[in-house]
Amino acid sequence: MKVLIVVNAYIKNASQLSQAERIAEELSALGAAVEVKRNFNLAEISGNRVSAEKYDFCVYLDKDRVAARLLEKSGLRLFNSAAAIEVCDDKMLTNTALAGLGFNVPDCIYAPLCYNADSIPDSGFLDGVAKRLGFPLVAKSNYGSLGAGVELVADKEQLYGYEKRNLLSPHFYQKLIDCGCGRDTRVLVIGGRAVCAMDRINESDFRSNIELGGRGEKAQLDGGLADMCVGVANCLGLDYCGIDVLTGKDGARYICEVNSNAFFAAAERVCGINVAKAYAQYMLNKMG
Repeated sequence: MKVLIVVNAYIKNASQLSQAERIAEELSALGAAVEVKRNFNLAEISGNRVSAEKYDFCVYLDKDRVAARLLEKSGLRLFNSAAAIEVCDDKMLTNTALAGLGFNVPDCIYAPLCYNADSIPDSGFLDGVAKRLGFPLVAKSNYGSLGAGVELVADKEQLYGYEKRNLLSPHFYQKLIDCGCGRDTRVLVIGGRAVCAMDRINESDFRSNIELGGRGEKAQLDGGLADMCVGVANCLGLDYCGIDVLTGKDGARYICEVNSNAFFAAAERVCGINVAKAYAQYMLNKMG
């Protein structure tokens, strides 16, 4: 099989490049012919048709929704699909998609879109956020990876300042789940199966990200955790994902975020699982 792996056109992050290389390595070992390409001119609209170079399928490691849609329009099967990538790339859209389906998600309030730079944050709205969510609370940009755009807000003054700075950008506010420190559990799901779980712990930041100084430890993947994460992945139509789960001091579990292109290097290292091989085998079986 001929496989295309797509990375962002302007990629600089070493972890993202390593992700593509690991998947390419395992696909090649299983007999596939693999090309890794940056997202430049992979598909175009010619007349009334979308045309693209011919591959059997594509491992799409970018978040460029237009390119994903164009490649699918040309007839190419994407892992993950454009629709799944879109719903995971927008954190508030993820929460919206999961609402009412029985999954435990931290309470959140979206900030209405603003198009006028001279607008003033609405004090009534912010008072409502403070009353409903309490302090400290978490402010999040709808878009962003590796902890970017996520801030802890301690009081009304900080809340007003965050709203003012981000008035023209999609964002929302979320109830803080007290886990004792920057801590969550990353569960990797491939093809409807939870393959491993890793606790991420950061004692110097409320964000647990490895890239922000957190460390990874192998976690117990019990049936309840596995079933919850598989259910989320299935509802969002994901072939592969990393799901971040918060556990409150009362033991309740919450779906924090869903990452359609979750990094797996740390999980492979601490869990002793060849995630890249499992993903490669799943895709080839699916297309076989």
